[in-house]
Amino acid sequence: AAEEGGRVLRALGCETKIFDPASLPLPDAMPDSHPKVQELRELALWSEGMVWSSPERHGAMTGILKTQIDWIPLSAIGGMRLTQGKTLALMQVSGGSQSFNTVNQIRILGRWMRMITIPNQSSIPKAFLEFEEDGRMKPSAYYDRIVDVMEELYKFTLLTRGQSKYLTDRYSERKESAEELSKRVNQRSL
Repeated sequence: AAEEGGRVLRALGCETKIFDPASLPLPDAMPDSHPKVQELRELALWSEGMVWSSPERHGAMTGILKTQIDWIPLSAIGGMRLTQGKTLALMQVSGGSQSFNTVNQIRILGRWMRMITIPNQSSIPKAFLEFEEDGRMKPSAYYDRIVDVMEELYKFTLLTRGQSKYLTDRYSERKESAEELSKRVNQRSL
């Protein structure tokens, strides 16, 4: 499903990269200098928008998707937040009947990571029936939904391009920064 989404985005003129989580360690099991963690963070920094896609396993997102999200810090690295203000699309595949558990869970995480999570989403039930042997998706309403989601991600990304700083400017952070500055330059504290 993620690869199909990538094909649609490339047809729209986007550059895409897919992170392969193989060998990504569990959070805090290795230092964040681990090569897979660095690769993930570099891709997050590079991107304007993201697609988070997961199989539904035991009624929830997979642990490997949560591991990826857990390795992306909410706080700034070198003055840059890796997710804040970026657009996000959500997809899931299921082996059984239609469900929205995974996309609902990752929608919460996308908001928590301060991302602009688009309204549309894709959920593919009985995914084993929806794909050809070569991995391509069969023509169906589920494929059409992936196209819809990718188009919406593309549009939201264009609409918000260059606006992230304005859209994510927060009073509480400006206030905190002003207080820190005051403490640093206040002569009475000497």
